[in-house]
Amino acid sequence: MTCMANYRVVLRTSEEGYSVSCPGLPGCWSQGATEAEALANIQIAIQEYVEAAEELARDEDSRIGLACRLH
Repeated sequence: MTCMANYRVVLRTSEEGYSVSCPGLPGCWSQGATEAEALANIQIAIQEYVEAAEELARDEDSRIGLACRLH
């Protein structure tokens, strides 16, 4: 289960509209034609980023547990 925290985002104008990044999550960024669209898109990007990080952590925990049982 993902618990959504609050993340600071940086919104900038771009040639295509707006670019938005989340400094607390390296590589997490999005864009949109309007400010509202960019902010909606970064919410989705943050959610997917956190879910992927949680999945990777679970996979890592599984490998560590398996390695401990093999010894």
